[in-house]
Amino acid sequence: MLRLGSRHAGRAVAASPVAFQQQVFVPSSAVAANQALTARWMSSAAPGPKPANPEFSSGPCKKHPGFSITSIPTSSLGRSHRSKLGKERLKFAIDETKRMLGIPDDYLVGIVPASDTGAYEMAMWNMLGARDVDICHWESFGKGWFGDAVSHLKLRDTVDVREHTAGYGELPDLSATSPDRDICFTFNGTTSGVRVPDGCDWIADDRTGLTLCDATSAVFAMNMPWEKLDVTTYSWQKVLGGEGAHGMLILSPRAVERLETYVPENRPLPKIFRLAKGGKLIGGIFKGATINTPSMMAVEDYIDALAWAESVGGNDGLIKISNANLRTIEDFVAENDWIDFLAKDPSIRSNTSVCCTLDLTADQIKEFVALLERENVALDIGGYRDAPPSIRIWCGATVETADVEALMPWLKWAYEQVKLNIEIRCSKRWVWLAHSFMHGTAYKESD
Repeated sequence: MLRLGSRHAGRAVAASPVAFQQQVFVPSSAVAANQALTARWMSSAAPGPKPANPEFSSGPCKKHPGFSITSIPTSSLGRSHRSKLGKERLKFAIDETKRMLGIPDDYLVGIVPASDTGAYEMAMWNMLGARDVDICHWESFGKGWFGDAVSHLKLRDTVDVREHTAGYGELPDLSATSPDRDICFTFNGTTSGVRVPDGCDWIADDRTGLTLCDATSAVFAMNMPWEKLDVTTYSWQKVLGGEGAHGMLILSPRAVERLETYVPENRPLPKIFRLAKGGKLIGGIFKGATINTPSMMAVEDYIDALAWAESVGGNDGLIKISNANLRTIEDFVAENDWIDFLAKDPSIRSNTSVCCTLDLTADQIKEFVALLERENVALDIGGYRDAPPSIRIWCGATVETADVEALMPWLKWAYEQVKLNIEIRCSKRWVWLAHSFMHGTAYKESD
């Protein structure tokens, strides 16, 4: 009896009725299924209006609504940052920041080089090593601070360094930190979507150590408990949608005292890191006399962003917008079982860098992200490279809630498209397998 698809001495040999039926049925059904799936794919309609602005990047982030480069004042451009005008504009940016964020009067605010990274490294290199350290991390940037502390500053050569860590989507036991040690942590994990709980009650009011907080994706989106924070850093290009390369350094009186009383041994500091000289704080940094040359265009853009922030209700208004954006995604996730938050606990869920897992493989998530980018619906929403396969939607206040709402149906559309593409590829494999079986040829995955 002829096996399906065999040949005998160059001539066809009659197959049994069952084999003949199989020979006809298997490939024709696969072809029909493939054609039906392709028709479904080609006929799938767009789910509705696209976001008016598809920019959901987690940094640099979207410019504020109504932004126009022509609205940026130019009088300070082409002038020395040491001129009276230059220093006035820098000091104005500092004063407005302090006022809008409700920073205590006895805290200092300075503009420093190299974005949030520069500001945080500056604090670490100047202050750590005076006492034992607890370093808390639960995503890539916090892990980087730990690596710098032990591998580059080599703190373990002189003090005890404890690591408090948790996986993506979780927090370590922050209460295990000690008030007698310096504590390093990120307020909001930008790559995991996990933030510390409101109030930072785990930080003692009567602590003797300093707290060093990387708050780059939290400032202007979350309430900052300043009495718990001795060193706080952030950058302009996150919640306010400013330009990169400039960092903000906020110091409590206790942090200033550390700078004026502690000089790390055998730790040369480059010029752009120096905050004290001869046992005294370099106070000009906190009055507009920056360490090196800033971009006055970026400074004016930051001041413009602060003015916009004031127009939507100041710090409280910005927080309200970010919370509304998060609620939009929470409502969508509650209605769809194929998407979930990386941070399962709502009390530690970020309202800026919102990270979600999908019922898809890593490669399928890349396809999902590419579909949305090709449609100009959502740009730059792929999860961070070191994070679990996921998407990351920026929900800071420059992103309008209407755009987040418009995005949600498109997420479902992209998911369904990816799933449909999987079915089509599987159907094509069946067609080729049947063809190979009939004609005695090898099936190749690349086909």
